[in-house]
Amino acid sequence: MKAGTWKKFAAARDIYKESVEQLSRSLPNLRRLQQKLVDTRSGPAYTVETPVVYNEALDEMGSKDEIKLILVADNPGRREQAAENRRYLVGPSGKITERFFREEPSLGIDFRKNVLILNKTPIHTPRTVELRELCRLGGPALTDAIAQSQLSMVKILEEFYQVLSPIPVWIIGYSEMKKNGIFEVYTEALKKVSVTFFNQLYFYRHFSMNQFTIDLHKQAKRRETTAETLERIGTAYRERILGK
Repeated sequence: MKAGTWKKFAAARDIYKESVEQLSRSLPNLRRLQQKLVDTRSGPAYTVETPVVYNEALDEMGSKDEIKLILVADNPGRREQAAENRRYLVGPSGKITERFFREEPSLGIDFRKNVLILNKTPIHTPRTVELRELCRLGGPALTDAIAQSQLSMVKILEEFYQVLSPIPVWIIGYSEMKKNGIFEVYTEALKKVSVTFFNQLYFYRHFSMNQFTIDLHKQAKRRETTAETLERIGTAYRERILGK
């Protein structure tokens, strides 16, 4: 990055970090509710260590790094919230994502070096759909906090895009972005972004369980490059979710 770009990037990163810290401070009972959710579900047992997760991978980025893509996933899961990680997409979905970019060298993207990863909310749950159960446990106050966190994450996405533009923004996982979905607030906020930003948004299925790769191969056309296929289906899903 150029000196001016790096300075703006660092400022956007500080805004993001402070936003996560403020959210964490405003929810003193969150860890207890998350632990209750973990302890009463059928999945693996673990100790909740980071209720609201800032992606510490951004702290390792420097002025010499080249960011080619912004990728927005859902929310931090079990491995993402672990104190030893505190990074996004480091669990099974992250490994699938990393493998995809490694096996598609034509895209020219190193997933761990060239991608800035954000989430639709930094609030942890074992699985994204369990945000509904967390809302039930926490009541209206927590439900509102999760909604407000989505608004904040859209603003943070805009901040980073303004610094790094023009680069594509991939929104990964859109099933809960529909009306009455967990991320409806995020969707509605995205509809209000500037036209320039909007045209760089691409929507895809989630990398979990190879949904992204299976869908990509299913929709690929002969004589079409991977980049062309990605642009075509990412635009089509954007129009489906945002309506334009």
